[in-house]
Amino acid sequence: MAKETSSKSVQARTPFLKQLYHRIWKDRFIYLLLLPGLIYFLTFKIVPILGNIIAFQNYNPFKGILASEFIGFDNFARIFEDTQVLRVIRNTLFISLMQILFVFPAPIILAIMLNEVANDKVKRFIQSVVYLPHFFSWVVIISIATIFLKPEGIINQVLMGMGYDWVPFMTKESLFVPTVIAELIWKETGWSTIIFLAALASLNHELLEASIVDGANRWKRIFYIILPSIGSTIVILLILRIGTVLDTGFEQIFLMLNPFNRDIGEVLDTFVYEKGLKQSDFSFSAAVGLFKGVVGLILVYTTNRIVKRFGHDGLF
Repeated sequence: MAKETSSKSVQARTPFLKQLYHRIWKDRFIYLLLLPGLIYFLTFKIVPILGNIIAFQNYNPFKGILASEFIGFDNFARIFEDTQVLRVIRNTLFISLMQILFVFPAPIILAIMLNEVANDKVKRFIQSVVYLPHFFSWVVIISIATIFLKPEGIINQVLMGMGYDWVPFMTKESLFVPTVIAELIWKETGWSTIIFLAALASLNHELLEASIVDGANRWKRIFYIILPSIGSTIVILLILRIGTVLDTGFEQIFLMLNPFNRDIGEVLDTFVYEKGLKQSDFSFSAAVGLFKGVVGLILVYTTNRIVKRFGHDGLF
């Protein structure tokens, strides 16, 4: 009886396996195109997760992962005991909050403005111009910003020409965060509009025309028709952004740090670099990185639940 049951299950699986094989073979070129991306994520995203085990160890590179001493959650306890880490977390949260408040709405505003441009040639030209900074590396962006903001740069020359004193933009603590935000808006706003412009492409133009007939001005059309129509896209991207609240962008911050602004500018990413690579404290830096991931996961789940309670479509 058992043999008959097993033979029937094998026979039932065989057509499914054949169909699966034929389907994969039929679409083999599509899967071949997916292969580089799958290899990338497997190599750089999935496999490194196994290395998080050193966050629970007093890792010694000479002994290896298997022979290193297991110390449990001691490295995580250090995160909340070390005043330097708490300062870095505070800096990270503040910079990330400023990014959400000022950088996140910028592409939405720009996309709506571009959507209102009637001339297609002008619209495409503006899009090309605002997309361009995205393709520059942060090294180039910071170099350009330094040229403009240094004491003998054009901005300080204009200020002194107007009778004001020159401003130390790159070394003054109070100007570090505004400079970071301005650079980020300049570099990424144009590229980020692509998603919102795609959402605006599905806008109901009949509804817009009806609102014009009813006497709705441009502001009312934006607030009561355009923004609600892309609301789901905004909510999903906001959930994802909140999930990365402890990520502020390593390269930009790292290139802008100097002894004068380190107290306000050092964030978790640069702190992990200093601890892990420069000071060889691999276990503690791994614990900080894992802590970031767990906090991000909790924030995404919590924000998604809150959004769904208010009747919006969440991420999942």
